[in-house]
Amino acid sequence: MAQGTSEQTVALGEPQSLRATLSRRRLIAVVGGIMLAMLLSAIDQTVVGTAMPRIIAELNGLEHYAWTFTGYILASTVSLPIFGKLSDIYGRKPFFLTGMVLFMAGSALSGMSQDMTQLIVWRGLQGLGAGAMMPIVQAIIGDIFPPIERGKWQGLMMSVFGLATILGPTAGGWITDNLGWRWVFYVNMPVGVLALIAVAITLPGGGSRRQHTIDYTGAAVLIAATVPLLLGFTWAGTQYEWTSPQIAGLLAFAAAMFVVFFLIERRAAEPTINPNLFGNRIFAVSAAASFLVSVGMFGAIMYLPLFMQGVIGDSATNSGAVLTPMMLSFMVSSIVGGQLLSRTGRYKVLALAGFAVAAVGMFLLAQMNATATDGLVVRNMLVTGLGIGVMMSLFTIVVQNAFPLRRLGEVTASLQFFRSIGSTVGVAVLGSLMSGGFQSGIQANLPAQLKQLIPADRLALLQNPDLLMSPQSAAQLQQGLAALGPQGQVLFNSLMVAVRTSLATAIADVFAVGAAVMIAALLVTLFLPEIPLRGRHEEAPLPEPSANPAARQAWLKAPVGDES
Repeated sequence: MAQGTSEQTVALGEPQSLRATLSRRRLIAVVGGIMLAMLLSAIDQTVVGTAMPRIIAELNGLEHYAWTFTGYILASTVSLPIFGKLSDIYGRKPFFLTGMVLFMAGSALSGMSQDMTQLIVWRGLQGLGAGAMMPIVQAIIGDIFPPIERGKWQGLMMSVFGLATILGPTAGGWITDNLGWRWVFYVNMPVGVLALIAVAITLPGGGSRRQHTIDYTGAAVLIAATVPLLLGFTWAGTQYEWTSPQIAGLLAFAAAMFVVFFLIERRAAEPTINPNLFGNRIFAVSAAASFLVSVGMFGAIMYLPLFMQGVIGDSATNSGAVLTPMMLSFMVSSIVGGQLLSRTGRYKVLALAGFAVAAVGMFLLAQMNATATDGLVVRNMLVTGLGIGVMMSLFTIVVQNAFPLRRLGEVTASLQFFRSIGSTVGVAVLGSLMSGGFQSGIQANLPAQLKQLIPADRLALLQNPDLLMSPQSAAQLQQGLAALGPQGQVLFNSLMVAVRTSLATAIADVFAVGAAVMIAALLVTLFLPEIPLRGRHEEAPLPEPSANPAARQAWLKAPVGDES
């Protein structure tokens, strides 16, 4: 039934002031353990990406390539709010440990895969583990530190992702070349075991008997809504046209299921994602802003390597080398932004400044053309990374500050859910924009003589940006055009210029859309209420700024309530 099944359970919720129960040494051990868990999840994605060409070649699975990533994303996204809610009910520790075990089991089994089907299934198992680990890490930080102190710690945690982006591809390439692709999965095990031991020993788990209602129906309908939504946006513009019956059907079904989910959650005693969250203006604005950050951010991350290798002609061996400047600035701004947040307690001005800087960075990227230099791209990447890095942990702290401690897992995971949906939507929409822009540009830029001399079906094969990054393909084309005599070299040069110019313009359009998205996020953030960051773990959030100042001071001085 809609409200799920009522069960008498032992709630292992963390104590209201978890930090007070931890010695300094144990506190360091807990933070170190969850940082290792974050590194485990973050570095896996970048390491595996480098090894995928070798994996595909050995397992003969080019047609299933996308599913190795899609399965992971699907599993992690749909499980985020479920694990977040369960961690509020039964405690962080059991589900955090479960997430790490699932992730490591999926990693080990992926390394033993004998075909692409097995690899896809085990990558999905990894995704389930990541879906538990990602929100619970942030919730544990919220359990330990009051909102006023979370900024510096959340900023440090988010910088782990930047570090993984820098180190992961290089490590993945070395492991693949020297040890074999299976070891890109096995290498997770030592880090995972260390993280598992550290968390199991050091992270406390309290206990208090409470009555709970599990929202099984809501969780099932959420999965039924999210899976076709993600599949629709993943396949749109690649396997199927945006207007195809397959995509329209998936998105329509997803929309219908979300309506059903909303109706179920309104009646559920303890909903998986409470619709009333959106009645809180802080959560509603933060969810919208986080969604937009993910949409715009992936425009920069996905297409900067393509621009530098295809347009400028750099021979970067992996995307980590290309993205290093932006990831370094991302790490710096994440840490510095967290420190500023903890010192000042002012988050709205930081969010607005972050979006403004990110929009400027995206705008600068959008001005680049086929004559851009390495130095110009690096400068623009640094600006973009400085802006985006500020926001990655900020909205998590803002939302956690607006809700009582007992709902920390729910609101953290719900925010992460919308951020994950935004990344999928951004990849699909910006990818279609780039592909369509390139095809339009190449039609306009191709030399008229080339169109006359080469048959249309053969010409279509030449309209591919891979020509700019594959010396072998370019050499074969050059030899083929040499049969036309002296004009063959001229036509070859003209074609390469047309491809390079078209690619530069198409990617610049993606960055322009990214700038517009960041401006939209800035405008949304103008409506974000600002309440003081709490210096302790209280039961209720502060009133919004319009409330009576005397009431606010009384609330601040009130004794801490019982979280149970």
